[in-house]
Amino acid sequence: MTDRRKNNLRDLLEKTYEEHSDAIFRYCFYHTSNREKALDITQDTYVKTWEYLATEKGAEVKNIRAFLYKVARNLIIDGRRKKTSGSLDEMRESGFDLTREENEIHIREDQFEAKKAVEAIQNLDSKYKDVIYMRYIEDMTVKEIAKQLRKNENTVSVRIHRGMEKLKSMLEELDEE
Repeated sequence: MTDRRKNNLRDLLEKTYEEHSDAIFRYCFYHTSNREKALDITQDTYVKTWEYLATEKGAEVKNIRAFLYKVARNLIIDGRRKKTSGSLDEMRESGFDLTREENEIHIREDQFEAKKAVEAIQNLDSKYKDVIYMRYIEDMTVKEIAKQLRKNENTVSVRIHRGMEKLKSMLEELDEE
């Protein structure tokens, strides 16, 4: 790789980092619910993107934002595959202790509605969950989502609509309980 290409690539990644790193972090945090994991995945996303763009295939990347989300999504999926769940005893042995007072602090009425919505979103099929997140949290256009997911725009629009209908229905059911 020539020095000029390295400099152009570095400049592109710096600009991309400034513009999109917060959004990539939020995306990772949304999917992991763990700040440290989200930070690690965000960093790995940029490293993997740098490595890919440095190859000959890197010239094929036309939408860097969509590419970053794709890399982040793949890293999240890889992390889930490797994830091992620990038992409550293991958590306590490692120092985790949630007292009753702390638990009560975390369950405030003003957070209840948001928590219900997040849980409902988590229970959606991934094909709906991802498009709703990209559209309403990351404010991506239908066209950008379609490009990232390699689906046509009509399919994405239908998934957003159906996902929102399912979400609305799930929230109504929770309100009735």
